[in-house]
Amino acid sequence: MLAVLITVRGRVQGVGFRWWATSEARYLNLSGYAENKADGSVEIRAQGEDEAVGRMIRLTIEDPSTTARPGRVEDYDLTWTDVILGAKAFGYR
Repeated sequence: MLAVLITVRGRVQGVGFRWWATSEARYLNLSGYAENKADGSVEIRAQGEDEAVGRMIRLTIEDPSTTARPGRVEDYDLTWTDVILGAKAFGYR
């Protein structure tokens, strides 16, 4: 099991990016959240099976998007983080 914090910058607020991330993460059976930040970025915390987390990272940062991802990711940061035991659902804040 892996957990990652992905911070994306670009045209990612006001375009349905959090909704898209939530939908993809739920499809991949991940837990966590997608949250708009005050600086205009979106923070995604995703945890789950290694392969699913890797796919979420690829879908989030790939250019061009193969999933009709809304907006445009221009830059990103990845930070591996601790798994939270018992986390169940993926949502957006």
